[in-house]
Amino acid sequence: QVQLVESGGGLVQPGGSLRLSCAASGLFFRVYNVGWYRQAPGKQRELVATITRRSNTTYVDSVKGRFGISRDNAKSTVYLQMNNLEPEDTGVYYCKASSTTEYWGQGTQVTVSS
Repeated sequence: QVQLVESGGGLVQPGGSLRLSCAASGLFFRVYNVGWYRQAPGKQRELVATITRRSNTTYVDSVKGRFGISRDNAKSTVYLQMNNLEPEDTGVYYCKASSTTEYWGQGTQVTVSS
C-alpha cells in the first residue's frame, strides 16, 4: 500500500521558518517526481515547488528565494524548507508523487500569524 505522510506543519510568526517532510512508503521512491502544493482557505490548490527524480527543482515565483525543496532517496523523503514565512503562506500543504501514477498525502497545516 502506497502512503505519503506529510509532517512539520504548525503555527509560526511572520518571518519564521518551518521544515515540512513528505515520507513515502510502498513505492520505488527514487523514480518519482515530487511536488509540494498548498491550499489556502477559499482558494484553489496551487503548486509551490517540485523536485524531479534527478533533483531538478522549480518554484512558484512567490516563494523563490525563501523556500527550498530537497529529497533524500535513502529515506524516501522530500523536504520543503520554508524561511521568512509570510501570512500569505498559510494553508494546508500537500505532497504529490508522480510517475506513471500519482499519489497524494493527507496534508499538513501551516499557519503564519502573529
